[in-house]
Amino acid sequence: MLNKFFTTSSHDRHPFGTRRLYFTRVRPYILSVDDEQDVTDLVQFHLTRAGCEVATAACGREALASVAARRPDLILLDLMLPDIDGFGICEILRRDPATAAIPIVLLTAWATNDARSLGLELGALDYLTKPFSPRDLTARVQQLLNLRNESPRPA
Repeated sequence: MLNKFFTTSSHDRHPFGTRRLYFTRVRPYILSVDDEQDVTDLVQFHLTRAGCEVATAACGREALASVAARRPDLILLDLMLPDIDGFGICEILRRDPATAAIPIVLLTAWATNDARSLGLELGALDYLTKPFSPRDLTARVQQLLNLRNESPRPA
């Protein structure tokens, strides 16, 4: 079985009559939600270098619209956003069956145990505090994507 991130792009006939398949890698699609452009730029730079496609949103409403337009493989979500906070976004996404399984990582400057506990209770799979190590971020994103690809799919 082919990995989720590979797809057939084209095929042609080999001179001896056999078909040859060519595969292209489909990059994981990550949505980074933060109202600080420096943070989204840093996330985008490092995850793009790691082979991901990264989109950004600066507020909760923009994030929800982006998810509705194209479902990401993973969401990096700040808690302190100008309109709907990250807890609210997490709760909205978890209530909708179409988005409930999207892995969410909270990436925030809010480093209290209560915030961490609430975020995890609302369905986030991980919690990173700012400032963060780009290497740690990339490793955690890769780990969550790998876990998601290894988990059985509902029939």
